[in-house]
Amino acid sequence: MGKSAVAAMFRREGVPVFDADAEVHRLQGPGGALIPAIEARFPGATGPDGVNRAKLGAAVLGHPHELRALEAIVHPAVAQSRKAFLRRNRSRTFVILDIPLLFETHGHRRLAGVIVVTAPAWKQRKRVLARPGMTMAKFRRIVHLQTPDAEKRRRADHIIHTGTTFGRTRGQVRALVACLGRKTGG
Repeated sequence: MGKSAVAAMFRREGVPVFDADAEVHRLQGPGGALIPAIEARFPGATGPDGVNRAKLGAAVLGHPHELRALEAIVHPAVAQSRKAFLRRNRSRTFVILDIPLLFETHGHRRLAGVIVVTAPAWKQRKRVLARPGMTMAKFRRIVHLQTPDAEKRRRADHIIHTGTTFGRTRGQVRALVACLGRKTGG
């Protein structure tokens, strides 16, 4: 959808951003805190470089019980990191929590507002399929696990459209930063 690009735009505007995906990569990378637990539950899914994402993905995608087991390892650790981020930034007017499965994990219930980044389905598909190792079958499985985009937009407090030019998307981010700053007194 362009979520990472939009998060970078918020950072450039001086807004602290917690990137849950980046935190997962850190926790699952070389020497990451979650490596022992993941290896114990999914033998052979880790190595000197951390989690082998292809092996772990094969073990959990399409296997709801295995996915829940992985989430039981990952989600509490990411939640702790998020809490530390919020403590470090408690004096800020507002922060952005970049959380990929926000609605699926019911995380939206604990937030003051939700920003949804959206793009036309054809553009989303094109972006995702350009990633290394991505296949149409894997893309379909991932989309199947997610709340549909139309539902996310319906539930959002703010929507940023990334199916347009980079400059227009940046303009939407700047306008939203100004709006949120006014609403929160910043």
